[in-house]
Amino acid sequence: MRSSTAPTRTASGASVGAAGAAGPARRLAALAACVLLAAGCAEAGTAGTNAADGGGAKSPVKVGLVYSRTGPLAAYGKQYLEGFKAGLSYATKGSGAVDGHRIEIEEQDDAGDPAKAVSAAKDLIGKGHKILAGSTASGVALQVGPIAAQNKVLFISGPAAADKVTGLNKYTFRSGRQSYQDIRTAASFIGDAKGSKVTVLAQDNAFGQANVAAVKAVLGAQGATVDAVLAPPSATDLTPFATQARTAKPDLLFVAWAGDTSAALWTALNQQDVFAETKVVTGLDLAASYPLFGPAGEKISFLNHYFGGAAGTPVEKAMDEAVTAAGGKSDIFTPDGFTAAQLIVHAVEANHGSADDTSALVKALEGWSFDGVKGRTTVRAEDHALLQPMFQVKLTGNGAAARPSVARTLTADEVAPPVTPMAG
Repeated sequence: MRSSTAPTRTASGASVGAAGAAGPARRLAALAACVLLAAGCAEAGTAGTNAADGGGAKSPVKVGLVYSRTGPLAAYGKQYLEGFKAGLSYATKGSGAVDGHRIEIEEQDDAGDPAKAVSAAKDLIGKGHKILAGSTASGVALQVGPIAAQNKVLFISGPAAADKVTGLNKYTFRSGRQSYQDIRTAASFIGDAKGSKVTVLAQDNAFGQANVAAVKAVLGAQGATVDAVLAPPSATDLTPFATQARTAKPDLLFVAWAGDTSAALWTALNQQDVFAETKVVTGLDLAASYPLFGPAGEKISFLNHYFGGAAGTPVEKAMDEAVTAAGGKSDIFTPDGFTAAQLIVHAVEANHGSADDTSALVKALEGWSFDGVKGRTTVRAEDHALLQPMFQVKLTGNGAAARPSVARTLTADEVAPPVTPMAG
């Protein structure tokens, strides 16, 4: 691309050449040279101008989205993308640009595979992208974060909930909640955990074991006794595990379950009358999962990151209107995309439309507090945790008629994770 300073060099050459002339001709030539020089300087001093476009177009800010367009988390990825588009429009007041610099998005599908995500991230960085966002899955975020640090690019993960994303490195942020905030919301159903008995019912896989570890780390540290009932992921007869959960007689039964056997699990717990003897808490997932709880749905205490209509904020209204107009519907991870766009636009705005200085982008986000979809939201400077409200939720009705409502909103402070030392 031709340098935008070329007119300056040409003007300088003209002034030197004219300086040998005598009398009025010399003064006229010098005046003409000054005019040309001023014009050249004005062009060169315009940040981000692209001479190939005639000097009027400002260079775009290139943002790479690496998320699950396909794969097991494709439904979450769809919500994230819809939210991101709505958030970008909201944060730029419909222009899609910051200080005249268009936000240029390039999407890459990781299909939930960390290896594919790393490859996509490297490809985008090689193309000059200084900002990456996405990561529907925790395993992906934990692999892309170090790549961002190695290449000094800004990375904002999405629905990935793993606590280890917080404090991963100075270049990594998050636009969703983390597991600790889920567990603190679950703990709010029993108040003071000291002396309480808590049982975790989960599948015996990485997901289930991580939840057991998180409950022990949070509630165990507060004085609760924590044990677990773990079922093989291949199990289809879940009555024995529901029976074990009932026999344990916990004050709180925390259920961490995913997959095709969810409906069978809730049926077994209901048939074993577990709800009559203990408070059962689990996370409320995307709207399509509500019918899986069946008649047990009205007996469960749900912790929740978000459901459509949960917050009642002006920002939520703006998001919902934009997503609906585009043919979508706000769901659990729509705010994660919306918030990611808010973070990116704010960082670029603070740097006058430039993404070239990644350290400046990081500085702009650290400590930033803003009105988000769920309410007042803050990027904690020390470790980049995203401090935000969480919800206690009830379901009314069952099957296709099941509808969520907020029983209590927990403030950002009530569910804030402890500060994690920044790893890198």
